Amino acid sequence: MKRSAMIIALVLSGAVLTGCAQSSLTGTSYSRGEARQAQSVQMGRIETIVPVIIEGRTDGVVGAGTGAVIGGIAGSNVGGGSGSTIATVIGAVAGGIAGQRIEEATSRRQGYEITVRLDNGSLVSVVQEADNNQQFSPGQRVRVLGQGSTMRVSY
Repeated sequence: MKRSAMIIALVLSGAVLTGCAQSSLTGTSYSRGEARQAQSVQMGRIETIVPVIIEGRTDGVVGAGTGAVIGGIAGSNVGGGSGSTIATVIGAVAGGIAGQRIEEATSRRQGYEITVRLDNGSLVSVVQEADNNQQFSPGQRVRVLGQGSTMRVSY
């Protein structure tokens, strides 16, 4: 029984790490739904760039759920009788909390708030994930691509 519980815990641990992956929010990444969709293009110059932290996922579905299962399995292997039941509940709660915190921390990203003065004179501010392939600086001429309420800054 303990061996099968360990195997399940290892499989679920892998699911936590896989589930914590967050789609990229850089200016050069597109979701499948954005591909082949028309976007408006406006030109402008960067006014300011401010480093920001883009918070990680906090929905807790993957992290908390998987953590609770792993914690519950680990807790069920402690003690016997009603002690095992109590340990299972405590393990599940502690695992859920730990899983949610791990998910948030592993999906947190470094980003930039990029303020652009468009050629029409208006200002627009876009927050996007930092991208090693695109380094921006004030005064640089850029494109601001938009589709609905989604915008990105690109060369």
